[in-house]
Amino acid sequence: MEKEGYSMADTRGCSVGAAGLAFLTGGLLGAVAALLLAPQSGRQSQEQLRGYARRAEEGVHELADKAGEVVDQAMDKGREFIEDKQAVLTAAVEAGRAAMHRERERLSRDKDACQ
Repeated sequence: MEKEGYSMADTRGCSVGAAGLAFLTGGLLGAVAALLLAPQSGRQSQEQLRGYARRAEEGVHELADKAGEVVDQAMDKGREFIEDKQAVLTAAVEAGRAAMHRERERLSRDKDACQ
């Protein structure tokens, strides 16, 4: 069931990012464990670690970009919400002013008629 103004993609955006970060962290920890337990030379292990570090860095940058996009979308929706509510509030204030002006005129006419 979707909330007003929010789609299913909006509600999954944060959980996808969190799952991606958890997946990336788990993969990185598994790679480190495999390298520490693997029977290979120190130089090969260093090269593998550098490769894993590069991939992890790329993954972190991708997740940061995704998070930035989600924040930008939330800010845009917040601005739209405020603009919509501001328009409704402005219309309500104007309607109240017009009603007050009409009531003052009516009371003024009634007062003049009584005198």
